Amino acid sequence: MSHTDKPIANPLIVLREEFDDWAILFDPDSGDAFGLNPIGVHIWKRLDGNHAVKDILRDLQEGYEDVPDEAEGDLQEFIEDLVQRGLAGYEIQKD
Repeated sequence: MSHTDKPIANPLIVLREEFDDWAILFDPDSGDAFGLNPIGVHIWKRLDGNHAVKDILRDLQEGYEDVPDEAEGDLQEFIEDLVQRGLAGYEIQKD
């Protein structure tokens, strides 16, 4: 994975927004659910194949106070966790 890779949400996953900006990602095929805090929701909504990880980090830094530059590692880990769970992936870059 490089800084230019653009993660994309699995289109089959349902985002069900709950109270206080929390949400649940629901996989109708497996019945699995995955809870998201408000920052996770913010990230999820940017997994549209148009934003690289660095773009999402910049977005977070503009939208929330006190987001350190080191948060990029945490952001990548979060996205990788979504990928491992089948909730997101990466669009194949065409040359």
